[in-house]
Amino acid sequence: MLTETSLSIWGWGSLGIVLSLITFGPFVIFYLAFYILCFVGGGFVVTLLFGKTNSEKYLEQCEHSFLPPTSTGIPKCLEEMKREARTIKIDRRLTGANIIDEPLQQVIQFSLRDYVQYWYYTLSDDESFLLEIRQTLQNALIQFATRSKEIDWQPYFTTRIVDDFGTHLRVFRKAQQKITEKDDQAKGTAEDLVDTFFEVEVEMEKDVCRDLVCTSPKDEEGFLRDLCEVLLYLLLPPGDFQNKIMRYFVREILARGILLPLINQLSDPDYINQYIIWMIRDSNCNYEAFMNIIKLSDNIGELEAVRDKAAEELQYLRSLDTVGDDINTIKNQINSLLFVKKVCDSRIQRLQSGKEINTVKLAANFGKLCTVPLDSILVDNVALQFFMDYMQQTGGQAHLFFWMTVEGYRVTAQQQLEVLLSRQKDGKHQTNQTKGLLRAAAVGIYEQYLSEKASPRVTVDDYLVAKLADTLNHEDPTPEIFDDIQRKVYELMLRDERFYPSFRQNALYVRMLAELDMLKDPSFRGSDDGDGESFNGSPTGSINLSLDDLSNVSSDDSVQLHAYISDTVYADYDPYAVAGVCNDHGKTYALYAITVHRRNLNSEEMWKTYRRYSDFHDFHMRITEQFENLSNILKLPGKKTFNNMDRDFLEKRKKDLNAYLQLLLTPEMMKASPALAHYVYDFLENKAYSKGKGDFARKVPPLIPKTDSDPEHCRVSAQLDDTVDDNIPLRVMLLLMDEVFDLKERNQWLRRNIKNLLQQLIRATYGDTINRKIVDHVDWMTSPEQVADLVKRFRDAFWPNGILAETVPCRDKAIRMRTRVAGKTKLLSIMPDELKHIIGAETTRKGILRVFEMFQHDQLNRRMVYVFLEGFLETLFPQYKFRELFNKLHSRSKQIQKYKQKLQTAQAPSLQKR
Repeated sequence: MLTETSLSIWGWGSLGIVLSLITFGPFVIFYLAFYILCFVGGGFVVTLLFGKTNSEKYLEQCEHSFLPPTSTGIPKCLEEMKREARTIKIDRRLTGANIIDEPLQQVIQFSLRDYVQYWYYTLSDDESFLLEIRQTLQNALIQFATRSKEIDWQPYFTTRIVDDFGTHLRVFRKAQQKITEKDDQAKGTAEDLVDTFFEVEVEMEKDVCRDLVCTSPKDEEGFLRDLCEVLLYLLLPPGDFQNKIMRYFVREILARGILLPLINQLSDPDYINQYIIWMIRDSNCNYEAFMNIIKLSDNIGELEAVRDKAAEELQYLRSLDTVGDDINTIKNQINSLLFVKKVCDSRIQRLQSGKEINTVKLAANFGKLCTVPLDSILVDNVALQFFMDYMQQTGGQAHLFFWMTVEGYRVTAQQQLEVLLSRQKDGKHQTNQTKGLLRAAAVGIYEQYLSEKASPRVTVDDYLVAKLADTLNHEDPTPEIFDDIQRKVYELMLRDERFYPSFRQNALYVRMLAELDMLKDPSFRGSDDGDGESFNGSPTGSINLSLDDLSNVSSDDSVQLHAYISDTVYADYDPYAVAGVCNDHGKTYALYAITVHRRNLNSEEMWKTYRRYSDFHDFHMRITEQFENLSNILKLPGKKTFNNMDRDFLEKRKKDLNAYLQLLLTPEMMKASPALAHYVYDFLENKAYSKGKGDFARKVPPLIPKTDSDPEHCRVSAQLDDTVDDNIPLRVMLLLMDEVFDLKERNQWLRRNIKNLLQQLIRATYGDTINRKIVDHVDWMTSPEQVADLVKRFRDAFWPNGILAETVPCRDKAIRMRTRVAGKTKLLSIMPDELKHIIGAETTRKGILRVFEMFQHDQLNRRMVYVFLEGFLETLFPQYKFRELFNKLHSRSKQIQKYKQKLQTAQAPSLQKR
């Protein structure tokens, strides 16, 4: 049945196909397939179009009913672009001071013009973007100015900067010492010094090292970018800071357009050298200082530059056609240049051969040296410290300290007895109290140095000690009570082979001569001001010295004393023939001729005496220490370090010193302090004024406290502890002198002595108002006028005449080397003689040249600039943790990692033991 059905289907199907082919032809199959395809395709297209329209309508309904609204930013931006550009008004007020705002606005304008506009206008003509950047910069400056007004800048300028500079100098000094210790023969290169410097920095500061910032330009730019971004975060409104494009533009302008060029200029050694020369442009170069620089230079480049310049000048002078008197001048110049060229060639050959000569060692081994008497050593600051070091090495310090203590006791006792005598004349009686103090001081000296309990004990004849003990028990002590024993101690130090004779054969003696600048000149030139009068007495004479020649002078009204400075004449050195500006061994100073008249009932005398300003200063310190009331009445003209040989200045000082003398010699002044007459007569006597006694009285601290003294006076005159900031200039000067001249390595006696001298210098020069003057000066430095002047200088330096300054071409190496020599010569030329005679000529020279050498390394100068910048920001934003921020920014330093590994290695054995 199924078979029949399938057969019928196939039959009918075959019949239909055959009939279709007969009726429509052979292509009927293709037509059929085409019609079917068109039908299906047309239906699909109609369905697609209808569904898309319905879908869009449905989605629009869903958007308004279920989904949040779409962003309208783009349409609004298009709308804004279609509108006309509207003018944006900018308030030009920044700091509240018009004199500052005007140059600041110019700096902003020039910065935008030269760093943004030149490329921005190639993209768009729209001004709104530039105005927004300008507004952002102004907002930052307004916040900066507001913050600056709230800060007290006095601690930063008087303490922080000095401490930072002193630390920088200390690190440099220790780095130099490390280089020297590594190899005394081989000379370290500049790269070795820089690497060692940063090693010492991380050892000193533990968690900070700025080597990457100072040596890698890439890291330096990254540091400045990070720093500027932090500052923008603090200074800008949140909306402006969140605008990344604006923030990045402002950051790059500050970091690369302003800060980096400024730091590059401040760190350039050649720029610093030129600035040093400009700062002391009024000082003439000294020939002696120039030759010292040439002879001490260890830089072959400097020597070659000077030699080549000398050869060039020689060629020019030899080409001149001169006759008459000019030819002698030309010959002298040629001879001088030939000598300079010869010294340079000799020094270059010595450095190239590696045969460097140590002047001190050479002098110690060469033979005969100039002799400095023991009495001269005992009254000179510099010489005494070396003799003291030697006596401590040999165990004879007790003898020297005894001599010094007795000298101080004598001076103090004389002063106390003179005060007691003057008070007795005025009806005041304090005899027992003063004598009790004298006895206590004398007994203290006896117990400390001469008794059997003394350790160490001064060895002198027993009968002298017994005689002294008997005098102390039965008589009132006098200033001369220790004279016999002191004379014996002096003879012992002078003749005993262990002391002075051996000291003259010791290396310390040669170093002493170097400090006194006597290795090249056997003449001993004296003390504070280059004169030799302070060394003209022996200790024996000093012991018996009194005012015998004036003891018969009465302070009665019948004796009248008049004095005035009569002459100031410019002349060569002849101190007891002509008064004026004198020159002694190349050292220039002023000499004043004082005409003195003394009248009494029977006779009248007149003479001239000659005194220097330092003599007046020493005399003033003597009488103000002795007579306390005079310090408020008598005011000595202040000292001046620079241009103190100027004619106008000398004439003004002459008038001031005359006024000082007239006030001092008034009858009322002499009656108020009868004992003052002896000091005045001694100062005006026609003889060399001896400052040794006054100097020594200041060297040794008083053994007896002043009686009946004013508590306020004690507070002012008390020694200032180094950790107390009560006296700003003293602290600053001590800190700088410690680091520049390495005084902490010297004995404490010298340091205490320098401290006392600085106190007296500051008090004598400025009085007790110096702190107030410093505060006023800081206020002046931060005043609108000064800030405006700094902004104008910055503007003129970067945009002279309103045009961006071109990159300054690097100067020729020879010119830079000659500038270095000129800078060092200038610094040594202005070095005051008083400083050399306090701490020594060699120490002073080394200290000054050490500071100059520190500025000859670009990387180290960068470090100092960044330290100052960090301190400035920490002061400006005290509430923020800038110190921690800087530690993190510098934490990538490899020196810190090495230091931590070194610490871990050092601590490992102790941890294993535990």
